[in-house]
Amino acid sequence: MKILVTGGAGFIGSAVVRLAIARGHQVVTLDALTYAACLENLAPVADAPGHVFEKADIRDAAALETIFRTHAPDAVMHLAAESHVDRSIDGPGAFIDTNVTGTYTLLQAARAYWERQGRPEGFRFHHISTDEVFGTLGETGLFTEETPYAPNSPYSASKAASDHLVRAWHETYGLPVVLTNCSNNYGPYHFPEKLIPVVILNALAGQPIPVYGTGENVRDWLYVEDHADALLLVLERGATGRSYNIGGENEARNIDLVRMICAILDRLRPQERPYSEQIRFVTDRPGHDLRYAIDPSRIREELGWRPSVTLEEGLERTVRWYLENEPWWRALQKRAGVGQRLGTG
Repeated sequence: MKILVTGGAGFIGSAVVRLAIARGHQVVTLDALTYAACLENLAPVADAPGHVFEKADIRDAAALETIFRTHAPDAVMHLAAESHVDRSIDGPGAFIDTNVTGTYTLLQAARAYWERQGRPEGFRFHHISTDEVFGTLGETGLFTEETPYAPNSPYSASKAASDHLVRAWHETYGLPVVLTNCSNNYGPYHFPEKLIPVVILNALAGQPIPVYGTGENVRDWLYVEDHADALLLVLERGATGRSYNIGGENEARNIDLVRMICAILDRLRPQERPYSEQIRFVTDRPGHDLRYAIDPSRIREELGWRPSVTLEEGLERTVRWYLENEPWWRALQKRAGVGQRLGTG
């Protein structure tokens, strides 16, 4: 296939691009190169046959029309989004603009292209979303594809809105779509303002390791390369109009996750005192969801997919990657807002 990947210079998007190229697909990577994007994420495939990069904004209808006409993709994988909850608390407007208006503009461009092509049945618009649209769980229970939407942050509300737009364009206009909602991703190339990179980099710098509230919040952690594998599978074999929840089957409290990372660093980069002594509990995020956990039964039963990387294995790989790629994260630490506490309300 020739796949148009939006947000392809970001964390998850670049993992999708690298894997798609490795599997022989042609890829058009579209990215506006905002603060969280990095062309270095695409360095392993930058010169690969069948890979093209287009700098464009999904809110730019004219640019999108040109890209669709020029490259004639067989499928779209839509990952371009503002995605940091803390930034959404401080500046929700950017999230509405990109995640809602941008998705609408992309849907219109894809629909116009699909109709010009004669509405081919093989075309797919794959919208990639988050489990945060479902809100929060108590100590028990799992999110399924039928869980009612109940977003609690500006970020998750904007993603919920984009999910609904995609569904509506399928039901109203017949656009062939598939949707996925994933749990928390982690792994190589993770932008350094997110929890796991913050823990690693603050620990290495001898700085306090911040843990929100009491650290009791629970997340289901999904290794990014497992996620990319699942996304390509859904694109290729998922049923049109269907949604699939993608989980890592790796639940952990934030405080336990942080301690696991500290223990790995104690072994790989030992210092005089345990890294866990740098842990500091800080003021919690407003509206901080207690627990996310995904029931991945549908993707397992219909498509035969399960995650292959345990949390212990994935954290080990991730810590080693950051230790071996200091120039990459050093450059990103200079970007606006990185290293600062955001989203305190």
